[in-house]
Amino acid sequence: MNKTIRRASVFTLLLVLSLLVRATWVQFYDGRALADDKDNRRNAISLYANPLGNIIVAGDAITGSAPTKGGDLKYRRTYTNGSLYAAVTGYSSQVYGATQLEGIYRNLLDGSDVRLKNPLDSLTNQRADPGDVITTIDPAVQRAGFEALGDKKGAAVAIDPRTGRILGVVSTPSYDPSKISTGDGDAWRQLTQDPDKPLVNRALRQPLPPGSTFKLVVASAALESGLYDGVDVRTDSPDPYTLPGTRTVLRNENTSAPCEDATIRVALQYSCNNVFAKMAVDLGQDKVRAMAEKFGFNDTAQDVPVRAYTSVYPSGMDRSSTALTGIGQFDVTATPLQMAMVSAAIANDGKLVAPHMVSRTSDAGGTVLKNYDDDAGSERIVGADTARQLRSAMRTVVEKGTGTNARIAGATVGGKTGTAQHGEKNSKTPYAWFTSYGTSDSTGKQVAVAVIVEQSDAARSEVSGNGLAAPVARAMMRAALGS
Repeated sequence: MNKTIRRASVFTLLLVLSLLVRATWVQFYDGRALADDKDNRRNAISLYANPLGNIIVAGDAITGSAPTKGGDLKYRRTYTNGSLYAAVTGYSSQVYGATQLEGIYRNLLDGSDVRLKNPLDSLTNQRADPGDVITTIDPAVQRAGFEALGDKKGAAVAIDPRTGRILGVVSTPSYDPSKISTGDGDAWRQLTQDPDKPLVNRALRQPLPPGSTFKLVVASAALESGLYDGVDVRTDSPDPYTLPGTRTVLRNENTSAPCEDATIRVALQYSCNNVFAKMAVDLGQDKVRAMAEKFGFNDTAQDVPVRAYTSVYPSGMDRSSTALTGIGQFDVTATPLQMAMVSAAIANDGKLVAPHMVSRTSDAGGTVLKNYDDDAGSERIVGADTARQLRSAMRTVVEKGTGTNARIAGATVGGKTGTAQHGEKNSKTPYAWFTSYGTSDSTGKQVAVAVIVEQSDAARSEVSGNGLAAPVARAMMRAALGS
């Protein structure tokens, strides 16, 4: 009997110990997972129990918090000029979560960031007063790009080349985050089912073929590698050019342009496909890829601080495919952010300052928690002489080439147009690109801009970087330079 009792006691003790271990596991491990679960209603109740901190543009809050009229969520997120700034803020919704700056800085904006807590808050586990996110966005530049794009489907990014501060991030069609902040199901369905995908941030998160704007990268590689000694040296470029190993003849859009053996300056001025396709082959894909990666292509962690989708220069190609990459086709893709970075580096004597659209974060009292302007590092992409020569060639494009719609009185402007094929055998409307830099003749102030127009009301024959994208870039440059 005693032996049986002992065995039963041991078994019971083991069960109790197992129960204690399981209870401890649930409380300290599963409990945290359950607490953090996105479907846990208590998280939303806590998040919207008090007003949130704000996202700031030029000293003014473009977000806010308003009392709700009922329910267990006391406040809802509000937005000033929501459609104008949606590509910057993202949204904070009681039902659908948070994106972009709203999501990245949620702990700061809701007061749960440990940097905001004082000793009493830590002891009581109370949320501190929320902090703010101060952006680099220039409201005049943002509005100029937004209004210039209008009803077109497209995107634009403007950067200060010397500081890396992002002055404008525009994506159209846009949306008003206020309409989904309370979890309006009809508004959410309308946005998510819209074929134009207004929730997609085209400026940062939709890489597409950059077309002839990529010729700036190829030209950089040719000058830096010594393939050609300058932008005014004649190249070895038959016109038309037959893609290596094929019978496919690559022709130029302007058949009367002086593209045969053209210099880099003339080839950029007239956007000569034959010159840059052969140049890419002569350089080889490894050298072109190395230069592209210096500018930021193939970077899987490009945070501004919103993570931008990777712009791609491919590998493992044959020579004919390498030729097509020389004109920004085949599998080359880029975001407007990436192409603005190319122009920014060229404008800044060959140095690329890390682009960022948050200047600093602060607590409720205005004390700076982190200064992103001070932390913006720089990297030399091309030599100062290469940058100087490319700026000169880009000016030729605007002054008497394919980019004349970007001219600005009182400013020196350089640019590069691009038209990229879209759809199988170019069956859909091409993409229109323009990337540029501008410098005020009176103040020396600089800006770099890249624009893509995916779709517009223009007839297919009228789609061009100069006709559709350059006017948008001009508007943003004028706003940035005060011209």
